[in-house]
Amino acid sequence: MALPGNLRRQPANRGLVSHCTHHHIVVFLLTFFSYSLLHASRKTFSNVKVSISSQWTPFCLNSTAPELQPYELWNSNHLFPNAEEATLFLGTLDTIFLFSYAVGLFVSGIVGDRLNLRWVLSFGMCSSALVVFFFGTLTEWLHFYNKWFYCCLWVVNGLLQSTGWPCVVAVMGNWFGKAGRGFVFGLWSACASVGNILGAFLASCVLKYGYEYAFLVTASVQFAGGVIVFFGLLTSPKEVGLPELGADEDDRVEEDANRPLMGDDDADDDDRNYSIQATDTNDQPKAIGFFQACCLPGVVLYSLAYACLKMVNYSFFFWLPFYLSNNFGWKEAEADQLSIWYDVGGIVGGTIQGLISDVLQKRAPVLAISLLFAVGSLFGYSRSPNSKPINAVIMAITGFFIGGPSNMISSAISADLGRQDLVKGSSEALATVTGIVDGTGSIGAAVGQYLVSLIQENLGWMWVFYFFILMTSSTVLFISPLIVKEIRLLLHERRLRMLAE
Repeated sequence: MALPGNLRRQPANRGLVSHCTHHHIVVFLLTFFSYSLLHASRKTFSNVKVSISSQWTPFCLNSTAPELQPYELWNSNHLFPNAEEATLFLGTLDTIFLFSYAVGLFVSGIVGDRLNLRWVLSFGMCSSALVVFFFGTLTEWLHFYNKWFYCCLWVVNGLLQSTGWPCVVAVMGNWFGKAGRGFVFGLWSACASVGNILGAFLASCVLKYGYEYAFLVTASVQFAGGVIVFFGLLTSPKEVGLPELGADEDDRVEEDANRPLMGDDDADDDDRNYSIQATDTNDQPKAIGFFQACCLPGVVLYSLAYACLKMVNYSFFFWLPFYLSNNFGWKEAEADQLSIWYDVGGIVGGTIQGLISDVLQKRAPVLAISLLFAVGSLFGYSRSPNSKPINAVIMAITGFFIGGPSNMISSAISADLGRQDLVKGSSEALATVTGIVDGTGSIGAAVGQYLVSLIQENLGWMWVFYFFILMTSSTVLFISPLIVKEIRLLLHERRLRMLAE
């Protein structure tokens, strides 16, 4: 008994391996490290919060600095009377950055679908590096401290950094098709976690010289990366004369592997072309409209779910080193290095869960199971003892179950959503859809950072973890219709296979 086309499971890596060239490897590495460098500069800010808070408060209230007289002379240039107000302002800066980043994502996705992706990405990297240098290095060298100036710079930085993710996802979508996308994008989406690790490492290495040098190093490396991207990145296979995705339909295996996860599984098994790029035409495909992208099936649900999940993920990103130093009394450099284990868990989680979703050809059930385990890991981490090895292990487990789903939604699932039947043959939906999903997630993350600072100040860290558990549960709730649908499809496919045997 022959199985329907949508039930013929093929090895997800066959089409991938057969079409992989050295250009694919270069694109993978350039996009990977370009976004890693953007994240490294963000991570620097979270890693030096204790030092910044100390610098922005009077010396006499600082346990690490001597009290100098006269008081008016040595403390007139400081921003806040105590560390609590400085911490609250740092949370406000996180919120400002994420709100501007969210707004920028909606715009950058549209711009990326209409301009050269390489130009947009390179401009964002280089200009953001200059803003980071002004914010953390130049102001400290000049001893210029001003709250409004810091806020304005961080708004601009959020807008500029927003050019990164929609562009790199769109470029990756142009080069890598449906075959093995969960695994490839799961591995590739570790770029954010690698950036966090790189930022933590660079900051911890030079923090003893002053927090301004942490900003200087990461900004310099990011600027150099932007220059390399401008001269070396290829945005699509057609730039080097390679066939675009889906152009080669001689191999039926590749055709089946290119069937989108987000399409209608009950559709007839015809010869539709599900490629990301348009084929057999020299005309540039028309970019999809913003509201058209919002109306695509699954976009709104995944966007709302990602708003809750990114709130939790970015709270760890922004506040984990501060939490370790504040709650356990560990040195700032030690806390920076220990926080790396959360990102290690996210890297492994995103890769393994992406591979499992390729095998099942379903994403939502994998996300649901991981998020249910995430609730338990959050509860366990909130009660972690004052032991670095135990804390690191539980932290890595938490990163596995939170960072993994976050990476999947922001990369592989965004690419799935951007190439459904309605927009098949058009790469110009990818950046827009990615911007919508990640932009909505960033709005949730922005609100979350301010809430974390308020909850911590008034109720303590334990209630912050209860808040994380609530948001993780809300993520499952938003994608529950998709979970039910995909589980029913899995059961239906299983019954058909049993009948075929």
